[in-house]
Amino acid sequence: MNALTASAAIASGRVKLANVRQRSLVEAKVRALVVAGFILFFGFAALARIAQLGFFEGAPERRSLAEALLPPRGEITDRNGVPLARAFPSYALWYNPKAFGENGSPLVKSPEEVARALLTIFPDADYNDLLRRLKSDKPSYLRQRVMPEEANRIFALGEPALEFPRENQRYYPQGSLGAHVLGYVDSEGHGHVGMEQVLEKQLLDPAQRGQPVALSIDMRAQGALEDELGRGMLETEAKGAAGVILDVDTGEVIALASLPSFNPNRSDKALNNLVFNKVTNQVYELGSTFKPLSIAAAIDAGVVTDLSVRYPSDRPLEIGGFRIRDSHSFGASLNVPEALIHSSNIVTAQVADKLGGPALKKTMAALGMNERPYIELPARGFPLWPRGHEKTGEWARITTMTVSYGHGIAVTPLHLAAAYAAMVNGGIWRPATLFKREPTQIPEGRRVYKASTSARMRQLLRMIVVDGTGKTANAAGFRVGGKTGSAEKPGGKGGYNRTSLVATFAAAFPMDKPRYVVIAMLDEPKGTAATSYQRTAAWNAAPIVGRVVPRIGPFLGVVPDDTRDIDISDLSPLVGNGEGE
Repeated sequence: MNALTASAAIASGRVKLANVRQRSLVEAKVRALVVAGFILFFGFAALARIAQLGFFEGAPERRSLAEALLPPRGEITDRNGVPLARAFPSYALWYNPKAFGENGSPLVKSPEEVARALLTIFPDADYNDLLRRLKSDKPSYLRQRVMPEEANRIFALGEPALEFPRENQRYYPQGSLGAHVLGYVDSEGHGHVGMEQVLEKQLLDPAQRGQPVALSIDMRAQGALEDELGRGMLETEAKGAAGVILDVDTGEVIALASLPSFNPNRSDKALNNLVFNKVTNQVYELGSTFKPLSIAAAIDAGVVTDLSVRYPSDRPLEIGGFRIRDSHSFGASLNVPEALIHSSNIVTAQVADKLGGPALKKTMAALGMNERPYIELPARGFPLWPRGHEKTGEWARITTMTVSYGHGIAVTPLHLAAAYAAMVNGGIWRPATLFKREPTQIPEGRRVYKASTSARMRQLLRMIVVDGTGKTANAAGFRVGGKTGSAEKPGGKGGYNRTSLVATFAAAFPMDKPRYVVIAMLDEPKGTAATSYQRTAAWNAAPIVGRVVPRIGPFLGVVPDDTRDIDISDLSPLVGNGEGE
């Protein structure tokens, strides 16, 4: 190659290199312009959105740090600060049939397989209900209050249509304990049935929901009462049970139980058949538990002054075509202490007859037996109050007699508890409450019995437990007093069903200085081996109280003491032997 040819080749290479550099520079400029264009576009879009939010949409809600830290719904506690209901952030299980868009099945596996898999995670779920929802094209909750470990197991199923939204749920740490006191919160966040409904506004009010609401309930007593009532139900195959523990001086409800109960943590739809409260909403003829109330009225009025006076008891009373009889014969005659110990309808009716309808009616009304029970709960049953004369309003003679031993009048167990509190606390009736009361908040109440009458009734109630039908409630050292009641339930055509009983024991302790009333009731108990095949309260309801009292006494400030008791030495010589209900 000569010099001229080499020179031309070098020049040509330089031109090509220059062209490559020029093209690279142009491409770089173009890329820079494109990037700048994108930046400008998104910048303008962001500015436009900001302008839209500023001019056309409201400013975000401003909340203080303190308000942001408030629970969405206030907490409820027992009298000692034990949490009963609180807000709880949790997962829910949501079925989204549009998880894969409009077309195609939303589930990887078949609905049947998914339903069975969910049933292994939630054994209490309804398979048919799950299957129906999984086959539907409508989104819905499959479960609320899903725990994180449960969510992990569901996630492992690999079904995108099963979603887990985070929600604030109402959580009841004690489960079913005290359920009829608390009620529940539904899926829409509204309280129902119990104190959740009563306190709805307060629990949602930002100014108040940061402060827990303390109820009068003591969960230790609540647990003992529910446990022993449940045992009594099982032993007697009863269809239901109810019980209440009441402070005799303040009216505070220390425990309130209605069985069967429910778990408020479950779906509200599963609770419909279990929320009925037998303590405050169901009225019963409570039978012989009324006898002490009637005898107290007679003592208070001066009709009974000498307890040694004897009344004939060897034959039924025939009044206006009605016959009043006892469960069996207690002998030719009984005095008042013996009539209570052996639970004589015949003698109690005679005492009430001497007292008269107006006086007994006045006493029963003063005890609140003619109106709904005083309690904050929304469900409160209206008593079946006997009709009086069309013009005078007075009770017929037979009505006065039957009411005296708890027939022809139907009230709630809470009515009975408040009445017994008045009978043993010195004679003052006070309304019951589910709120914890400070000493300055205790209402004055109204006087029903004289203090001297109350003192005498404490003796008589103690005698019933020591010598009469309440022996199985005689918890050692706790000086229990009380009265059994076994009443046939009303049947068809105005009569009574002899095979269906309501068995009740109404008690107070300690009788030398009463602090608490305890009511235990069984609905339609059967005679079983556990009760020596007897159905009456002496064999089933009284033992429940006998087990409850030793469990609750120590932490309620009543220590067992075998060296103390109420003095009944002036009455003991009046009492013979016998058995009643």
